[in-house]
Amino acid sequence: MANDNKSVSFQEKMEKNIWLLLIILAISLSVGGLVEIVPLFTMKNTMEHNAAPELLWQRQPGQTLHDHKPGDGMRPYTSLELAGRDIYLKEGCYTCHSQMVRPFRDEKERYGHYSLASESMYDHPFQWGSKRTGPDFARLGGKYSDDWHRKHLREPRSVVPESVMPNYPWLKDNLIEGKDMASRFEVMRLLGVPYTDEDIATANAELAGKTEEDAMVAYLQVLGTMATLDENKVYRQ
Repeated sequence: MANDNKSVSFQEKMEKNIWLLLIILAISLSVGGLVEIVPLFTMKNTMEHNAAPELLWQRQPGQTLHDHKPGDGMRPYTSLELAGRDIYLKEGCYTCHSQMVRPFRDEKERYGHYSLASESMYDHPFQWGSKRTGPDFARLGGKYSDDWHRKHLREPRSVVPESVMPNYPWLKDNLIEGKDMASRFEVMRLLGVPYTDEDIATANAELAGKTEEDAMVAYLQVLGTMATLDENKVYRQ
């Protein structure tokens, strides 16, 4: 006669109860993630600009975002660039393009200097990603002309015959004038992006007469151009 009073182990309970298994998995993954991630917020060397302040734009009183020159250091996105970033997210470009050069020889030879955490300090959310149907975009800015990007967005195979990227012809016709970027700037400031009152006051005016294609090109052209990275300097210990 079978023993109905035989004790059941906790593992066996999970194997027989999918909901219990999912709850235990969720708790375990959450604890593991918190233990791994939370300490990073208390470590100064997580962000490289704490040891290398030249990575950050030293904005002077009265300067606007348009006074920044490539290589001056990381700064908040302009209104047009941020609008382009919003379109980048809306169109799901991040599902095929990462924005993180890994510290491996083959990646550095193809894309340039490996990515630093400080380069994403004003990205909410960041666009590091891992899937690459297309190339990484971390250092795309300045590699091609504005005209090349416009042709590529409208018909990718006109400039890259082997491309599998879809066409985005509607971007050139969709105006972004009237988009409330001032509110976007205010939200970003709440998240720690140092927009000034003047930046917010002039945010909407910058979009006058601009299309989604203009914004996308502005965003793509600024990627990886803000800070100058020294190939001979070790930013991470």
